[in-house]
Amino acid sequence: MKESAPPESPHPAKDVTQHVGYLLKRAQAALRGAMDKVLREHGLTVPQYATLELLALHPGMSNADLARATFVTRQSGNVVLRGLQEAGLITRPATADHGRARPAHLTGEGQARLAVVQAAVYAVEQRMVEAIPPQRMAALLTDLDRIAAALEE
Repeated sequence: MKESAPPESPHPAKDVTQHVGYLLKRAQAALRGAMDKVLREHGLTVPQYATLELLALHPGMSNADLARATFVTRQSGNVVLRGLQEAGLITRPATADHGRARPAHLTGEGQARLAVVQAAVYAVEQRMVEAIPPQRMAALLTDLDRIAAALEE
């Protein structure tokens, strides 16, 4: 049996911990951990918080749209919505007017809770952003968007 050569690395890093994918995952894990910590103090999870943020911007989104936007499955998105509804933070009609979509909306309590937790989450993001020199921020955002687009093709 003939031995094959190992695949060529996409860049010159000799250690996998210096690969782009590894560093992106490390940054994502650090962000998620920091967000989990501050959101736990407010009785929310990251998907619940993201759902509240999205509904504040786009009232009436469906479960399917919210699940896609918060990077969870539709089944998980439905669990998130049910939890938020039971907590009195969102409302959804009991039945759909047409099709299966039941548009969700923030309640007054949901808007108030979001305002409180935004400050905590934005402080986490501020810590993250302060690690980037301001003159490099626009390029970083462009590069991250390009990375996502390249992998979504």
